[in-house]
Amino acid sequence: MQLKEMNGSALAYLGDAVWSLLVREYLLSLGYSRAADLQKLSVRFVSAKAQAQFYTRLHEEAALSEQEEEIFRRGRNAKTGVVPKNTEVQTYRISTGFEALIGWWYLDGQQQRLQQIWHQLREQVSLGKMPSGTH
Repeated sequence: MQLKEMNGSALAYLGDAVWSLLVREYLLSLGYSRAADLQKLSVRFVSAKAQAQFYTRLHEEAALSEQEEEIFRRGRNAKTGVVPKNTEVQTYRISTGFEALIGWWYLDGQQQRLQQIWHQLREQVSLGKMPSGTH
């Protein structure tokens, strides 16, 4: 597998799975266990809107290298086909670019960088008070 030649859609496909796993592990580590709570809370991290906001924060803080911005653009500009009905095209494309970046870090063996970004961004999400009966 040639990482440099992998298209943005393929990177985003893997990045979506990696990001979802990070979110799920995090929510479980906080003590959430009810499926309804887990699903509701995970959307705050994995929705296209949330991922677009994550990228925007990284971009505004100049937290990404030029190479990372290029990987983002590769994902953002990828032909993905259908855009979900409840999401604006621009938001969806930014989200896809963010997922491509996650996939690239993962495939490139940049686990430390992936964890650094994860820890930085997860603090941005307010989970509120844990519902009773969650444990």
